[in-house]
Amino acid sequence: MREETSNWRDFTDDNSDYLLGGILLGCGLVIGGVVASLIANRQQSVSGKDVLEDVKAYFEADDTDAPIEGSWIELKPIPNQRYGQEQNIYFGGLSRTENKELVQYEFKANAENGQILEIYKVK
Repeated sequence: MREETSNWRDFTDDNSDYLLGGILLGCGLVIGGVVASLIANRQQSVSGKDVLEDVKAYFEADDTDAPIEGSWIELKPIPNQRYGQEQNIYFGGLSRTENKELVQYEFKANAENGQILEIYKVK
């Protein structure tokens, strides 16, 4: 009697459903990982403390020799409408002595990238 031998084609014919399922599962995991990474990167925002430090550095860099007396920032970003688009911003302020008078400033900064959008003097 002759014994049958099997080769790789017999294996793939018998298990083609399992092979296809494994390939599809692997592709799904890769695609899911890429999408999750993109979503995580998009939702990251700059720390409010870092934004406040940038604003303070901006004011300390001018040559007026006016010391900063105090500063504050809302650490939770708030939604704001700007140029017809809604974006999350940090809102904060600081006070400093200019010409022997206490002057207050407020600012708005983009919460996603930390860009300072507006600085204005409070009257």
